[in-house]
Amino acid sequence: MITRRNLLSSTSNITIGILLRPNELFAQTEKPSRLIVGFPPGGGTDVAARILAEKMRASYPNGLIVENKPGAAARLAVEYVKNAPADGATMLFTTDFAMTIYPHSFKKLNYDPIKDFVPVAACAKTSLAFSVGPAVPETVKSLSDYLTWCKSNPKQAAYASTSAGATPHFAGVMLTKASGVEMLHVPYKGGAPALQDLMGGQIASSFNPIGEVIPQLKTGKLRVLATTGSQRSKFMPDIPTMVESGFKEVIAEVWLGVVMPANTPNSIVSKASAAINDALKSQELIDAFSKFGMTTIHSTPESFASLIKNDIATWGPIVKASGFTAED
Repeated sequence: MITRRNLLSSTSNITIGILLRPNELFAQTEKPSRLIVGFPPGGGTDVAARILAEKMRASYPNGLIVENKPGAAARLAVEYVKNAPADGATMLFTTDFAMTIYPHSFKKLNYDPIKDFVPVAACAKTSLAFSVGPAVPETVKSLSDYLTWCKSNPKQAAYASTSAGATPHFAGVMLTKASGVEMLHVPYKGGAPALQDLMGGQIASSFNPIGEVIPQLKTGKLRVLATTGSQRSKFMPDIPTMVESGFKEVIAEVWLGVVMPANTPNSIVSKASAAINDALKSQELIDAFSKFGMTTIHSTPESFASLIKNDIATWGPIVKASGFTAED
């Protein structure tokens, strides 16, 4: 995947205050502003949104609430924000795959991530951990070892992912394509059941966000062979990346960000972006995101727009090569 260096631009390029005191930023909106989340309360995306919103509230004198609109694998929330008034009062806290993979995997998608939204700011990112469990011999110490084992044990060569059609699924497609080693994809309904079967020996390997894997390392029932970031994860500094393991094409990073409906005035977008980037400076927020294995990102609307466009272009051929089509 394309490197995100341009995303890590300094916040000095963003007019943090927009020449206004924090409590004046959104004084033109009388109603509370809303941060829409496409997943149920209590999940990782929801918790991250609530942490961010808490730190942003100083910029929203009329309030900022997190509102959950789960359903259709987050598409209901995306469509809801698409149709909201472009007045800055409604924002979407989105995952990467809803903006960059769904356009390729759904034959009919009721939104266009480029035409129907304006990027505000990327907030956080993480990479995936590729782990093996007790179904794989302990003599397998590296990704190269695992692929060799798969060739000798093709019936056991399979990987789990948190769901069909999301980033972990297609990270496996990338590895299969890059290595030439066939691995059966087995989708699960969430990371927890995938890891449970991995550690129970029911499946050989799994792609999961790093934050899901960290708590399980102490069990000794799984071994992380590689991560999918452009650089080593600070949470797993001793684990090589897929690139370091010989597969430069396999870079898959998961991100969270905020977008608004298309045609939202630039002045409102700039103010919201500044408020988000200011919130992301909070050490309390940084520490809270770290518990999920995520690092904060400082971006401009322009650099976030480039990230979305680049990821859309990157995932297109991967999804096509997989032959996967999502069902409504």
